[in-house]
Amino acid sequence: MFTFRGDAHKVYLQLKKETDPAKHHDLKETASIKAFYESIDSETLRLIHYRMIKEQNGLGIIPIYVTSIPWLLFLFSNKIEEVLFTNGNILWLIFVIIYLVLLTAFAFFHFKEKAWAAFHIEMIKDVLASREDRAQTKPER
Repeated sequence: MFTFRGDAHKVYLQLKKETDPAKHHDLKETASIKAFYESIDSETLRLIHYRMIKEQNGLGIIPIYVTSIPWLLFLFSNKIEEVLFTNGNILWLIFVIIYLVLLTAFAFFHFKEKAWAAFHIEMIKDVLASREDRAQTKPER
């Protein structure tokens, strides 16, 4: 069934169907990523965290690039208009289709990468926070 509810709801529906949700492939992948981060020392994990934040913030170049293309084309609009609309060509249709496909692909890529960066950042923060909690609750000798 087609739905606009997104990946989170799709995962929920898949987990609801499972007899043992812990064996779901997405949860296994998440557990393996968490186990990897738990195996790394705290200082290195902080460095990875900083790098992940850099990656997440650096993804903003994709929307800037995609939205700047129309402005670039506007600079050459007279020449482009001659090429695309002269002699009843359907080049304009091909151009629009290619542009929309690329725009959709770049937007999809951007938000998927941003979501993965947020996923890793939150996991690293949780691992570091649990280590700090354990360190604070250790009884002194």
